[in-house]
Amino acid sequence: MAIPENIEDIRKRITLAAEKAGRDSASVRLVAVSKTRSISEIIDAFNAGQSDFGENYIQELIPKLDDIHEPVNWHVIGSLQSNKVKYIAGRVSLIHSVDRISLAEEINRQWQKLDKVCDVLVQVNISGESTKSGTNEDGAIQLVKGCSNLKNIRVRGLMTMPPFFDDPEKARPYFAELRRLSETIAALEISGVEMAELSMGMSGDFEAAIEEGATLVRIGTAIFGER
Repeated sequence: MAIPENIEDIRKRITLAAEKAGRDSASVRLVAVSKTRSISEIIDAFNAGQSDFGENYIQELIPKLDDIHEPVNWHVIGSLQSNKVKYIAGRVSLIHSVDRISLAEEINRQWQKLDKVCDVLVQVNISGESTKSGTNEDGAIQLVKGCSNLKNIRVRGLMTMPPFFDDPEKARPYFAELRRLSETIAALEISGVEMAELSMGMSGDFEAAIEEGATLVRIGTAIFGER
């Protein structure tokens, strides 16, 4: 299928998963993962009504920021090095992958220069896998508290990547755990912090993620096809 048909199919599946969970499908946003994808593919998706795009690598994102003039919302969903933050300051809608206070401080510093506030998510390594970025649960609470002291950052929620499973039901406990942690942090009522967003779920397991509370699902292959 072509990109527009794929997007339509995914949106239908998002609606069904949300309804199954008793949720409004409008509470779930689709982030099209556009790493390694061409500008023409991204514009095809945009013309099909897709406005949120996620990139993993800053060196790949920078030319897209310059060459794509459509009003898209860019999301940074991959591991972010502090020395790359200056290149995206004021140019992205949401950073999903804040996993340490030094990175948060650099984001704050770069957005402060622009007198703007950057929306971020704290990345939590729920599975504890050594190959995955993210802080642990206790670390997430401390990181959220640390971010709350930074005036040019606004914590909007949490992000995670569960282990890869062929069966999406096996990923469900990790999604449920992130939601539980989100509720724990929300109950702390930390000043300036919202737990409005849960970024979790990809092409193979996004329906289970939505049923467990995802508000942002990051989908690449099911939109654009295999790389």
